[in-house]
Amino acid sequence: MTIQTALISVSDKSGIVEFAQALAQRGVSLLSTGGTARLLAEAGLNVTEVAAHTGSPEILDGRVKTLHPRIHGGLLARRDDPAHLQTLKDQNIPPIDLLVVNLYPFQRTVAKPDCILADAIENIDIGGPAMLRSAAKNHGSPAGGGVTVVIDPADYLRVLADLDGPARQPSYGLRLELAAKVYAHTAAYDGAIAASLSSLAAREPEPAEVPERQ
Repeated sequence: MTIQTALISVSDKSGIVEFAQALAQRGVSLLSTGGTARLLAEAGLNVTEVAAHTGSPEILDGRVKTLHPRIHGGLLARRDDPAHLQTLKDQNIPPIDLLVVNLYPFQRTVAKPDCILADAIENIDIGGPAMLRSAAKNHGSPAGGGVTVVIDPADYLRVLADLDGPARQPSYGLRLELAAKVYAHTAAYDGAIAASLSSLAAREPEPAEVPERQ
């Protein structure tokens, strides 16, 4: 199973233009969101906004944009299950073969001395972890193929190396390793959020003690 469609939505944009250019040169169609989509378009890449792909606009100040069956169906459908593939066809859901996501910088945000509660809350990523978990769950099997999920820019070249290898697709070993890396990352991310909110709850702040954005 070659990679035909990639969804890219990153907070850490280091190396992403070059990676997306390399994917496009290999015939991969690009989906993206918000600032990432604008960055790729400005670099001259043909990129489809997720809102155009789903037919649903971003709402609630961007809090809801990728939580959609056309995203998660494309990520979660098993490539070795004819019934899953038929459902994609019936529902007009294109498979998403590669997910490139890293999360809102919650830890970096709350580490700032002047961080206020509103900024901390808005940097709790919802759609990103949901997509990462969907893609990692569906990394597949040695025989059936699956989704490749990348959370770390350091892994971009490894994916490209496999695409240029004899199989022309990421190996099962690489997909499994990257899936495990995702779950380790999301566990640490959720742990940081839990620790931060637990610390706040332990202080039992009154509303006046919890500064909000003006």
